[in-house]
Amino acid sequence: MPGRLNSATAQPYVLGLFRMVVGLLFACHGAASLFGVLGGAAGGGTIDAGTWPGWYAAVIQLIGGGLVLLGLGTRAAAVISSGSMAYAYFKVHQPGALWPMENGGEASVMFCWAFLLLAFTGSGAFGLDRLLARRTSEPEQSTPERQTPVVA
Repeated sequence: MPGRLNSATAQPYVLGLFRMVVGLLFACHGAASLFGVLGGAAGGGTIDAGTWPGWYAAVIQLIGGGLVLLGLGTRAAAVISSGSMAYAYFKVHQPGALWPMENGGEASVMFCWAFLLLAFTGSGAFGLDRLLARRTSEPEQSTPERQTPVVA
């Protein structure tokens, strides 16, 4: 069993599943804040459009989470998402108390570090990044041109 857990062949698949779960959860946070689904924003309801920083964070969560979920532009979306969660922790949660357990910032910290990991590792398996990279790296199959015989 330990040989399978350390297997390099399983790593891209586990990383791909990790990416999809993190992206889905992050997108759900954004959808809750923007559209009031899944319990809505803190206390229910939605965030007013254009309010700083909540509405912009929710847009980043929805779009960034969706891109990470699909594995499309994973590294760029993960960097932006990680940065937004670092901002959320230090501007919203950390002034209340030092430790995330005390200030309610556990989710921000976990998302920040999870996205930072994805920024360095990439999408893993099951991502559209890999599919698109594979398509662009394949040599084009040229069809033989039909040559007309030369009559002398």
